[in-house]
Amino acid sequence: MASTNIIEVRGLEKEYNLPGGQTIHALRGVDLSVRRGEIYALLGPNGAGKTTLLSILTTLLLPTRGSAAIAGFDVATQPAEVRRRIGVTFQEVVLDQELTGRQILDFHGKLYGRPRAERQARIAELAALVELADVLDRHAAGYSGGMKRRLELARGLMTQPAVLFLDEPTQGLDPQNRAGIWRYIRQLRDEEGLTLLLTTHSMEEAETLADRVGIVDHGRLIVEGKPADLVRALGADIVLMRGSGDSAAFMAQLQRAPYVAKVHRHAAEEVGAQLQIGVDAGEQRLAPLVHLAHAAGFQIHSVSVQRPSLGDVFLAHTGYALRDE
Repeated sequence: MASTNIIEVRGLEKEYNLPGGQTIHALRGVDLSVRRGEIYALLGPNGAGKTTLLSILTTLLLPTRGSAAIAGFDVATQPAEVRRRIGVTFQEVVLDQELTGRQILDFHGKLYGRPRAERQARIAELAALVELADVLDRHAAGYSGGMKRRLELARGLMTQPAVLFLDEPTQGLDPQNRAGIWRYIRQLRDEEGLTLLLTTHSMEEAETLADRVGIVDHGRLIVEGKPADLVRALGADIVLMRGSGDSAAFMAQLQRAPYVAKVHRHAAEEVGAQLQIGVDAGEQRLAPLVHLAHAAGFQIHSVSVQRPSLGDVFLAHTGYALRDE
């Protein structure tokens, strides 16, 4: 194991065998490395495999094949050692509403065998970090959504983990609370050297926080890299064309054009296809693009030009169709 990597995943597969002989492949040979002190964001559509991967890394599921290790300890054969080194916050808020914030943190520390004096000191430190010191002795039932998220973050940090897993950490929060959680996450990495792996549907969150992102789809890690590098690879501008006709011939023409960086085709029900075309200068290239479309027999229904974003990277690799499987 490379000393710079704290998470190592190799050839990870997860299968579910259903009645009738049907097999669902949730993960299909994932390779992933996360460096110490890195913020890594996993992106993907619903059903892509993100939650399955997170569940295996946090020892909640066993892999079918392949291996995964946290800080050198195998998640399947050494789960107790892994659990001592990780913290987790789940997508759904999981708090005992009848307990106070202080009791929730204290009980979590007790579960890990931390001495009373250490627990008290850690609670005070974390309450100050997530700005809950004034409400720590209130019952969790009276906390707002943002306060509950911050309390869960503090609970995940009670045992001073080497890796913190965050599943949709700001889902359902208003912009102010979301920005606050982002601030805490950056502070944890910068001041404590914590490694964070988070799943999110928010492109803004991934682009703002992550050192690297990985896009998962159909159980595979299909692309990863620094957000800025992935965006840059699409081209300086994105031209979106919706239309019908011979899209294959049009794409062949586009791929030979020297000013085109990337081309992705997505099916669109209302028209034949939607093409996402990365070019060096969008407005300057509209006329030649229209000419190429006409020559290839592709009828344009609509066209727009925009600056690329991480959302465009996501759509380029996963498609435009919504799905829940």
